[in-house]
Amino acid sequence: MKKQKGITFVGMLLVAGMLFFVALIGMKIVPAYIEFFSVKKVITAMSNDSEVQNMSVKEVRNSFDRRAVIDNITAVKGDDLEISKDGGETVVIAQYSVKTPLFGNLSAYMDFTATTSKSRSKSLKGADI
Repeated sequence: MKKQKGITFVGMLLVAGMLFFVALIGMKIVPAYIEFFSVKKVITAMSNDSEVQNMSVKEVRNSFDRRAVIDNITAVKGDDLEISKDGGETVVIAQYSVKTPLFGNLSAYMDFTATTSKSRSKSLKGADI
C-alpha cells in the first residue's frame, strides 16, 4: 500500500485562515501608506518648485491644499504643516499619525513624516514609516 501525501482539510483551513488574516491587515493598512506616498510626492513637488521658495507661509499652505485636493489627501491639511526657512530654503514638514481599526478592539497606529529638507530627511529616516 502507498502512503498518502498531501494536506488535510484542517491544515488547509488553517493556511486559509492565516492568509485571510494577512490579507485583512494588508487591506486595512495599505491605504494609509498609499496616502503617505501621495503626501511625500506633493512635498517633493513643492521642494522642486522654485516659486515655493519665495512664498509666504500662508501661500505655501494654500499651495499644499490645492495639490492635496488633486491627490485626494485627507490626512494632512495645509494648517498641519510645519514651515520654516533654513539657509534661504523653505522647509516644509508634514508629521501625522493614522489610527486604523483592524477588528474588534485592535487598531494599528502609524506615524508618518515627510519633509522637503535634505538634511532633516536623513535624520528622520528611521521615523519616516
